[in-house]
Amino acid sequence: MLVRVVQTCHSCPSQWDAWTAGGQYLYLRYRHGEGSVEWHRSKDAADDTEESWEAGLSGLLVEWDDGTKGGDISLEAFLAAAGLVLAPEAVVS
Repeated sequence: MLVRVVQTCHSCPSQWDAWTAGGQYLYLRYRHGEGSVEWHRSKDAADDTEESWEAGLSGLLVEWDDGTKGGDISLEAFLAAAGLVLAPEAVVS
């Protein structure tokens, strides 16, 4: 369940920074019809993906290809495809 979501790019790719109720940082990305959700120990750790992944401090939660080659997607459609939900009191910006 996501409590905070900040859109960082609107299209090509559509992407968001998100946090769960437990404080876990997630990076949401959609480009060329492909969506992914990555978890990282912190937002700053997302900048150092290869080392973080090798150390088990980051990873891939969900990945899909909708076959559209699209570059933008609404947050609602992204969350539905990824199987994620917003908390009732979530802050979205």
